[in-house]
Amino acid sequence: MPAVLGHGPNYRLVIVDDGSPDGTGRLADLLATRYTGRIQVIHRSRKRGIGPAYVAGFAAALANGAEIVVQMDADLSHDPADLPRLVAAAAGADLVLGSRYVPGGDTIGWPLPRRLLSKLGGHYARLVLGVPVADLTGGFKVWRRLLLATLDFDHVRADGYGFQIETTYRAIQQGARLIELPIVFADRIAGASKLSRRIVIEAAVIVWRLRLDPRVYPRTTRHREDISPDNQ
Repeated sequence: MPAVLGHGPNYRLVIVDDGSPDGTGRLADLLATRYTGRIQVIHRSRKRGIGPAYVAGFAAALANGAEIVVQMDADLSHDPADLPRLVAAAAGADLVLGSRYVPGGDTIGWPLPRRLLSKLGGHYARLVLGVPVADLTGGFKVWRRLLLATLDFDHVRADGYGFQIETTYRAIQQGARLIELPIVFADRIAGASKLSRRIVIEAAVIVWRLRLDPRVYPRTTRHREDISPDNQ
């Protein structure tokens, strides 16, 4: 938390706790009292999945008036030191992706099978959807308010990798200006990964649903007004 908030008073945090049994919610509440007005904690009584947790966090950030919304892992797999660089890039883009698979990007601490699964999964999704994004499954993203507010999250049902793929693809179909910047992803040193066989299968299926579903936003080139990144 301090590594994020230390970037300046414009940085605030929204933490979504899905009834964590390890005391995460209580720790988040303690931090919220320490950093008054800069941390909002959303408690939900049961685990509903990563995707719905992101949507709840997005809704809270938009309701608070944020012009720039960053999504990132809370376990420091995404380095808070990268935040200023990615946020600054949003001055020229609607969506900035922290990418492990562009030159300069990397992953640390993953075994070879996990690295291969991630790379092959991203390549598969890119081919099916026909989009030139190197890291479709990455979760370190910087959204500008106008884009995030126009995505139809009521119809986003994917979780895990699938959620990352679906939201980025929907943004592209909205005509979003998107750029990828290199990041180094460091695997968590404590706790267990939430990756499961169900999430992998869902991600494999979701790309075909997105490609074939005519209800997904049609491609558009509508003009987007500039948004000043005053609030992060």
